[in-house]
Amino acid sequence: MIFFKAAWCRVFQASFRAALPILPYREPEIVPTCAELDRVFLKENVEKVLIVADKGVRNAGILDPIEAVLAKCGVGSVVYDETRPNPTVENVEEALSLYLKNGCNALMAVGGGSPIDCAKAVGARVVYPKKSVGKLKGLLRVWRRLPPLIAVPTTAGTGSETTVAAVIVDAEKRHKYTILSFPLIPTYAVLDPELTFSLPPSLTATTGIDALVHAVEAYIGRSTTKETRRLALEATKLIFENLETAFNDGKNRDAREKMLRAAHMAGLAFSKSYVGYVHAVAHTLGGYYGTPHGLANAVITPYVLDAYGAGVYRKLRSLALAAGVASLQDDAKDAAEKFVAAIRNLNAKLGIPEKLAGIKKEDVPAMARLASKEANPLYPVPKLFDAKELERFYYCVADWCDER
Repeated sequence: MIFFKAAWCRVFQASFRAALPILPYREPEIVPTCAELDRVFLKENVEKVLIVADKGVRNAGILDPIEAVLAKCGVGSVVYDETRPNPTVENVEEALSLYLKNGCNALMAVGGGSPIDCAKAVGARVVYPKKSVGKLKGLLRVWRRLPPLIAVPTTAGTGSETTVAAVIVDAEKRHKYTILSFPLIPTYAVLDPELTFSLPPSLTATTGIDALVHAVEAYIGRSTTKETRRLALEATKLIFENLETAFNDGKNRDAREKMLRAAHMAGLAFSKSYVGYVHAVAHTLGGYYGTPHGLANAVITPYVLDAYGAGVYRKLRSLALAAGVASLQDDAKDAAEKFVAAIRNLNAKLGIPEKLAGIKKEDVPAMARLASKEANPLYPVPKLFDAKELERFYYCVADWCDER
């Protein structure tokens, strides 16, 4: 990356880091079970709620206990269950139409990061009726208070129930819009492990690694705080201790509860400390090919960590110690290499591939430019890469390339 652009990126990042103590971050109020939603509806004077979900959530019966509480409280509801794995502008507009047509005054997102992100964007459109999703993208474009938003994660991965971000795909342009604004943080988060029991092993795996990536990128970046470092280390520890168990025994309540907690903590960490090039590259793969976000993150991460080199050895050593994959006797380089190897090994145990199918060589330059535009200057990465340098990661993960 040329000197002046690199300098601009670092100045921007340093300014944002300096502003952290005064920015209006907040945490959602935790609701431990669906049965306790009645107090939320009463407190927020909810009369009718739009439930944003997907077909998998609805077909698995996950909405049943929620709808039972709604009926008990006399709260009306309407369900939008067409959310795609990478939610689109069309999803947002369809859900918004339902919200307005049915006179709703609250939003509930049930599912993984996709329904939660979709519901956030719907809320933004409710309070900015004359602005398209495209006009709301970027940093701090949403300032008005959203309708009450209740996030009910059924995966332990995205941490979207804690974050300022919503990622929406423009299917026509094959591009992901990232909306980053404080009002997008949900008002409530329902962390009920029983709602994750029906999550298939493959999604348990990729969403679990997604949470790990959030913790890792938050920890190794240049905008950390004492609190975000603590959260990232604890999340890493919990994931390495519980993800395999949750993968092999989906009804293990203890493992599911700890994975939910880990994903939540990782979400809190990266909300303040941000992510890095893993996410920037993964978002373009989702926009171009519909690659599931957790899968893309899981496959890309080892390659990006390797590319950062010696600059992240010390921080990766701390993560390796938290994960239990290195000892105090290991120096920074050895511990860092053990940590990256442990991620590759965990991916293999969970059935996650080392490569991704469907990447087209001719798309790589355009995707790299989009990734660079997303990451630079916002993401406080440990080492700066420009678009040309980012192209290497697409080649690394493409199933037709032997690079590593």
